[in-house]
Amino acid sequence: MLLETDRLRIRDWTLADAPTALDIMSRVEVVKWLGDGPPKLCRDLDDARASIERWRARDAPPLGHWAIDVTDGGPLDGRLVGTVLLLTLPDAADGEVEIGWHLHPDAWGHGFASEAARAVLGHGFAAGLQEIHAVTHLTNAPSQAVCRRIGMEHRGVTHRWYDEPSEHFVVRRSD
Repeated sequence: MLLETDRLRIRDWTLADAPTALDIMSRVEVVKWLGDGPPKLCRDLDDARASIERWRARDAPPLGHWAIDVTDGGPLDGRLVGTVLLLTLPDAADGEVEIGWHLHPDAWGHGFASEAARAVLGHGFAAGLQEIHAVTHLTNAPSQAVCRRIGMEHRGVTHRWYDEPSEHFVVRRSD
């Protein structure tokens, strides 16, 4: 998998990326927004490598979990700054697919999440997906803003897919 935008390269994770995965996934300010329950912090390089192996094992085109490299010539140029994903939602009765992202705090506020998400939405729709969902924690205003910026429609609070209620967004290929 390789997608390029004006400022980013979206690619497969490698085990060589483990130190960066550890740096991102050991930060409570990042992982507090992922999944249900208390944050599950990455503890060490072995844990980071195991995460990368899990991410890579879930790849089933057009779905996957990819690394985001910055290529814009700016202060973060050449850095792996986060991840963007298209995955089947947990317990998805109809195979619903979600988009998600999580970035290192140094990369927040630069528009990288929106840019990566737009590219991955295009990838998913080009591969035949008809709709893509996003679910966020109720108080995750920054991710909700990304959802709106990339053209997703807010559907309100849902209790599907995760134990805790989530804000639900969706975008259709026809949109």
